Amino acid sequence: MDTGLRKKLDYDALIERKNNYLMPVLATYYTKPLYVARGDMQYLYDIDGKKYLDFFAGVVTVNSGHCNPEIAEKIIEQVKTLQHTTSLYLTQPVVDLAEKLARISPGNLQKSFICNSGTEATEGATLVAKMYTGRYEFIALRNSFHGRSLMAMALTGQYNWRVGNPYSFGVNFVSSAYCYRCSYGQKYPGCNLECAKDVENIIRTSTSGKIAAFIAEPIQGNGGVVTPPPEYFKEVEAIVKKYGGLMIADEVQTGFGRTGKWFGISQWGVVPDIMTMAKGFGNGWPIGGFMSTTEIVDSLKPGQHFSTFGGNPVASVAALANIEYIESHDLASNSEVLGKYLKNKLLDLMSRHEIIGDVRGMGLMLGVELVKDRDTKAPAKEEMVKVMDRCKDKGLLIGKGGLDGNVIRIKPPLVITRENCDTAIDILDEVLTGVEKEM
Repeated sequence: MDTGLRKKLDYDALIERKNNYLMPVLATYYTKPLYVARGDMQYLYDIDGKKYLDFFAGVVTVNSGHCNPEIAEKIIEQVKTLQHTTSLYLTQPVVDLAEKLARISPGNLQKSFICNSGTEATEGATLVAKMYTGRYEFIALRNSFHGRSLMAMALTGQYNWRVGNPYSFGVNFVSSAYCYRCSYGQKYPGCNLECAKDVENIIRTSTSGKIAAFIAEPIQGNGGVVTPPPEYFKEVEAIVKKYGGLMIADEVQTGFGRTGKWFGISQWGVVPDIMTMAKGFGNGWPIGGFMSTTEIVDSLKPGQHFSTFGGNPVASVAALANIEYIESHDLASNSEVLGKYLKNKLLDLMSRHEIIGDVRGMGLMLGVELVKDRDTKAPAKEEMVKVMDRCKDKGLLIGKGGLDGNVIRIKPPLVITRENCDTAIDILDEVLTGVEKEM
């Protein structure tokens, strides 16, 4: 049989099997889903062997690159040695990992709970906040995303991710620091940080005044790379502490070198009381966690929280190997340097393409908001679909986000090069030119 025909049959057969055996809730990108067969650092390959420059990193996850050989070697050795026991037994990998986390984390965050995902990390972080403070009310941001469990959805400030009527109560939302679409019609820096002051307004008018915690992503990921002004988190921290609450930093997307520092919250000069992590934590291995100070976590007594797979020896070795690779290859600095270079290139594209309304972000966590018209800022939702498809056809993979799905999410592996950035910009330039002609 002709090889091309066989591959087409393989593709069609896989689509049919997916439709038959996987729940339809599992959506895929692109008009014609991408059939990924292999990964190699910043590149992915489809079933036909076509090479793609991955500028989405498996949803902001593969910080150290696909199938990184230095990391894979350590994982393989651990799989052959000890694959799973339980946290009820003592193993070395999880202790080694927790010790390393304590060394790279801000402030006096010292003790970790290792789980399997960012959603579980959110659950654990909110649980310990409740136990420590004896309170149950939380403040979260509009446009936020914190996971897919009922509590995590209750903390998520986007209607399209709040399905099944989340029933966790005690969650109140405040305006996010979304300068491009300011809730108050203001323009930074002459805005008096009204979005930060909204935290106190909500505490005083919509809660008992006794909050457990404020939770936020240092830069909102799924919400469209919403990046706050430099003073925002310090202002919020002062308000939250005034009312006896804790600060929870959701580092699921901003952690492990993504913004140019180990953790995104450090960009804003704030030390959180609790910090969650996943995605880039394991470089694609299913692992998450939350950590806090000794005083706070001691409010949970032995046996009050548990995870069958949390602290799995293989997952722990994978995460530690990933952290060591980021450290030894100084990927955070690469993210900072190339992030500035890439952002400047994107701003240049903005000067030449009216469809770009805003460019924002930090390090290799960048967002490009597409609009139909710069005056009205009407979201270019249909155009975004075209941009994604055409970039893919030209060998570039990007993500999308924002409440209206009109923000290009540029979040590549931190191992990319300057040449990769130039390639991505050239493709985006060509694609945007074509899409604009059709508007």
